[in-house]
Amino acid sequence: MEIKLAKNYGFCFGVKRAINIAENSQDASTIGPLIHNNEEIKRLKANFNVDTLKDASEAKDVKKAIIRTHGITKGDLNTLTKSGTKIIDATCPFVTKPQQICKEMSEEGYDVVIFGDENHPEVRSVQSYAKNGAKVVLSVRDVDTLELRQKVAIVSQTTRKVEEFLKIVNYLCVNYKEVRVFNTICNATSENQDAARDLAKEADVMIVIGGKNSSNTKQLFSISKECCSDSFLIENEKELKKEWFKNKNLCGITAGASTPDWIIQKVIGKISKIKV
Repeated sequence: MEIKLAKNYGFCFGVKRAINIAENSQDASTIGPLIHNNEEIKRLKANFNVDTLKDASEAKDVKKAIIRTHGITKGDLNTLTKSGTKIIDATCPFVTKPQQICKEMSEEGYDVVIFGDENHPEVRSVQSYAKNGAKVVLSVRDVDTLELRQKVAIVSQTTRKVEEFLKIVNYLCVNYKEVRVFNTICNATSENQDAARDLAKEADVMIVIGGKNSSNTKQLFSISKECCSDSFLIENEKELKKEWFKNKNLCGITAGASTPDWIIQKVIGKISKIKV
């Protein structure tokens, strides 16, 4: 059986940057998981004594606090600042961008709409920067229930599908007089999604590697499943099942933006030894 990696996969710029920051900040604590990959968080704890706090309220006795890649809310940032804890900002620059857009657009009198998952830490972070709050939607149906003024600004969670974002943008443009559109979907996300789609179209089986709580990994799995019914999402090589590969000729592999190469290589190694 042939094993083929997607053209683009794995660690993005923001995650690489955050990991580097954490490795150079030994004995620090992250506010929430630094990234959405449990295996990498365990490695940082074991090798660099970087532990994970639930939120900013737990940072009172911490000397160094690292802000996660997804950012934290404005309120949590104020709590940290007042605590006197040394703040090390590992927020992905692609998340900082929509934070600032929400702040500026709301101050200019726009109703702010965010395309994304309202329970995701990145979205909660971005939403907190809108002066009068922001509406979070996942579909045109959600937008239809909103009461918005005629001046609307829209941003997206960095890891969403651009096709779904454009559906919402189109609806807003048809129904509101002034719409400011900010495509804040990360380029790496789009490239990984396109590469996963292309590979899934030719693969007999697709393995998507990444945290099961990772938005971008779940998006990759959804895209793979659309094109290859035998697609499976795993966090590590231990979750592989031999029967997935029976009578398969080409195994495609992609990985989420928070998936380190050492996990990917372990998965490839185990698949290469499977005989069915």
